[in-house]
Amino acid sequence: MMPVRRDVHPHLPPERICDWHERGHHVTHYINALSIFFPAGERFFMDSVRNYRDQLTDPALRQAVAGFIGQEAMHTREHILYNRLLDQAGLPAARLERMVARLLDLLRRILPRSWQLAHTIALEHYTAMMAGGLLADARHLGDAEAGYRQVWTWHALEETEHKAVAYDVWNAVMKPGPYRYLVRAGTMLTTTVTFWMLVFAFHVRLVMADRTCPHKLLGFGSALQYLWGSPGVLRRMVPEWLDYFRPGFHPWDADNRAQLARIGPLLAEIEATAVRAGASPRAPSIRGA
Repeated sequence: MMPVRRDVHPHLPPERICDWHERGHHVTHYINALSIFFPAGERFFMDSVRNYRDQLTDPALRQAVAGFIGQEAMHTREHILYNRLLDQAGLPAARLERMVARLLDLLRRILPRSWQLAHTIALEHYTAMMAGGLLADARHLGDAEAGYRQVWTWHALEETEHKAVAYDVWNAVMKPGPYRYLVRAGTMLTTTVTFWMLVFAFHVRLVMADRTCPHKLLGFGSALQYLWGSPGVLRRMVPEWLDYFRPGFHPWDADNRAQLARIGPLLAEIEATAVRAGASPRAPSIRGA
């Protein structure tokens, strides 16, 4: 599976940034909280893989790394714009982004490059699991506002397309054996605790800062139902999360590449939505990286 860099520009109505999901503000802000992690997170992923690019001898893997970096760069750009809409709505997105950036800068300073890559493959597995669930179950986005549904679907498709690249780099540059497994498994455990603590904290911060959000405390029940009830976004991820700890695990063990057939129609839909909205559409371009 070869990732392809696509220059995509979804149209996001600013007035809907706080309530674009059909389930209301609390579910909207759970997903908005995930966006806050992407600018700094995607840069960390790119750097972690780029650190080992010169050590790769397989031409196909080197090409896949170039495509991975190209896609992550586009995701970074679009989530910077997305998060700017949160700031314009009076929400503390920039402040929270800086917290993520400081944490990842600390990891760059104190961790060896191999452990940075281990954090990347753990977080890439999370993005792959979330993307896979979103693509497999239409209830994840439901009848969301078109632009926001499109940006998250596009991101999910490309996360699926490149979900094994960082892991393949890990396997190529790390000597097989107990140490490789223990670092991979241990990092997933620590990443799980840190990541979800921050997601919860950011979710609460966004909800409490949203002056248009009704029932701020009671409304968290709708998010809990979304995550653990129906559709059970997090509940359905548990088996795939556990699968990561198998010694022979590989991201493509969960083979959902058939979903990638949706990319072409989605690009056309994104452009059509921009035209209908009266935006100046920048036609999505596709370039092999």
